[in-house]
Order: sequence, then structure tokens, then C-alpha cells
Amino acid sequence: MSNHFRLCARRILLGVTGGIAAYKAAELARLLVRAGAEVQVVMTEAAGAFIGELTFQAITGRPVRQALFDPTHEAAMGHIELARWAELILVVPASADFLARLHAGLADDLLSTLCLASEAPLAVAPAMNQNMWRHPATTANVEALCARGVRVWGPAEGEQACGDQGPGRLLEPAELLARVGELFGRGRLGGRKAVVTAGPTREPLDPVRFLGNRSSGKMGYAVAEALLREGAEVILVSGPVSLAAPPGVRLVPVETALAMREAVLEAVAGADLFVACAAVADYRPREVADHKIKKTEETLQVGLVKNPDILREVAALPDRPFCVGFAAETEALAGQAEAKRQAKGIDMIAANQVGEGEGFEVDDNALLVLWEGGRLELPRQPKTRLAERLVSVIAERMDAQATIEDPR
Repeated sequence: MSNHFRLCARRILLGVTGGIAAYKAAELARLLVRAGAEVQVVMTEAAGAFIGELTFQAITGRPVRQALFDPTHEAAMGHIELARWAELILVVPASADFLARLHAGLADDLLSTLCLASEAPLAVAPAMNQNMWRHPATTANVEALCARGVRVWGPAEGEQACGDQGPGRLLEPAELLARVGELFGRGRLGGRKAVVTAGPTREPLDPVRFLGNRSSGKMGYAVAEALLREGAEVILVSGPVSLAAPPGVRLVPVETALAMREAVLEAVAGADLFVACAAVADYRPREVADHKIKKTEETLQVGLVKNPDILREVAALPDRPFCVGFAAETEALAGQAEAKRQAKGIDMIAANQVGEGEGFEVDDNALLVLWEGGRLELPRQPKTRLAERLVSVIAERMDAQATIEDPR
């Protein structure tokens, strides 16, 4: 799998410390962005003596973070949010001073604080004079960091900026990019094909009006991105939304429930997973007017006919994928969702309460996930994180089902 798919939408915090090799961090940032990663650069004060913030901002599209107590971010504990945001912290270059402070557990600047506050994997790429690298203090620091699980990438040997020869050169950006790709690997769903539906459908009433709903598509798009990051090949069948498809996802735009059904039945051929996140209209107008309906009568009656149940139809296929549905309910969440899961014959259902600021048109949500003999409550959180947790549960259940079907 190419680095583009391994790193697509991965959140990488790139720390830059003081050293002549800091200029290579800019090239690494460029390679990471080109591979589809989201890169947030955090510089130490010393790094600013070797390379400017504007260079990284131009490459990543994000302002560089440097101050621990930045009033523009700290009102909401910005450094903790940044620590939670990162999926990998990569320090390039890592100076001898930074390695020593990291070993000591110091947190006197933003980068060192993030290294302590984050649960993400931490990798450091040392770069320093060969005598500094060989010094017993540096050796002890590196050995201790390795024992704690810190990944130490490099250094390489060769000619150094000071004229010395020996170990201490920063690994080349292309090599570091390859190691980042290897770290993320194929993902838990590598080699599997997933089809996701998202957003609303629009059922035309006349050339200018339609029946629709309030779905923003945010949850479905977040699920598609989370699946992609776990290595899946993702096809996203989406109703009309104002969202950009995640890079690497194949988007199939549709308008109506009938068009969504057609696109889904074509896409699920050979699929391993189907996640029906779209808010598909239950009914459509029986007749669609050829011209705009004029407001001439006091009342207007519109005949409706039931739309096909796409999820039930996919679940009934002879060689069907693992099927996950969504249930948006205003009352009796668990009971309604379980009844829906059984009626549709699906493997899993993710249910959420809607109404009064919950569910539709918001950036966060909570889910109750149900499957045969199990349940899990995912607390209210941003939909991007909620999608990651849901995809993790889906992967676990798919693996468990595969083990039951093939106990060897």
C-alpha cells in the first residue's frame, strides 16, 4: 500500500527543535502533506534560529504553534486538545538537549508538554554533532527513551555541517516518510472494501421543490474517513451535502433514494462492509409535477409511496457484506434500535437520540452500538472521534465473526 493511503488524513504533530538540520523538517512536512496527512508543526524557541515559522505555515496550511501559554488557544486548554488531536508525534530534528529534557520528563515548553500529555506514539529523529551523539549522557538518554517505547529513528552517518564525520546526521526526509508509513501500516481493515452511505436524499415534488431531511452528512463522511485510515478501500455514496469527500475516498453523488439504491447495489458487489449512515427518505411523492406547483389552493394533498429499504435489501443478498445500520430516534432509543436491527437482519446498529440539538446538524454526537449479544455506549464527542471509535468496534466485530465462521 502506498504512503498516500497509509497516511491519508492521518494527524501528525511535527516537532522541530534547534539544529542546522531543521531545514530538512520543512521537506518532510511537504512530503507528509503530499501523502495526504494533516500536519501541525510545533517549534521550540531554539528552532526559530534556524528556520522561520512562515515556511512551515506555507507548506502545511496551519499556523505554527510555539508558545505553551498562547492566549489564542489556551482559553480552552489548547495544548491538551492538541495532545489529543495527534495520532503521531514526530520530532525532527531531535537535538541532544531535547532528548535530555524528554528523558527527564520536563514540560517547560509546548513541545515537551505535548510529548508528556499525548497518548499518541512518539518518534524522534536525532541530529547532532557526532561527539554529542557518542557522549555517555546522550547514550543513556536514548537507551532510557527506547525502554519507554519511544521510537528513535537514526541518526545516519556521514559528513556533518561542522565538518566532522560520523554518526549524527538526520535521516533523509524520504526515509522518515517511509518509516511513518510503516508505523501506520495497512490498518485493521487493510485489503477490505467498504461502502458507506451518507447525507440526506431529496425526493422531488416539482422542478423546484423536494421532500428532504436535516441530515448534514457529517457522521457518514467521518465514518468514511475513519475506514480509509484503517486501510479500507472506501466508496462513499452520498446525498447532497456541503462537505468535501475525504481524499482517497471514491465519491458517488446521488439525489434520490432510488438513485442511492442503484448506486449501493452496484458498489456492494464484492464488498466486505456496508455502513448505512444516510438518512434515506422513507417516502417519495407518488407523482412529480412537470411544472412548478402554484399556490392557488388553500390546501394541497400529496400522495406518497414507500421508498425501498436499501439496508434490508443489502442484508438479504446471498453473499452479503457485514452490515451496519444507523437509527435516529426521539424516544425509547435502545428498544427501537434493537427492533430495527432484528427487522432488517443486520449485524450491528448505531443508534443516536435526535432533537433539541442532538444528532442532526451538529459537530458532536453520542451513540449506542448494539449487536447480537452485546452493546457499547459511546459518550458524546466530536463526530470525527466518534467515527474512529465506531470503526474500531466494527473491526473487532468483523474479526470476531470471521473467527466464528472459520474457527481454524
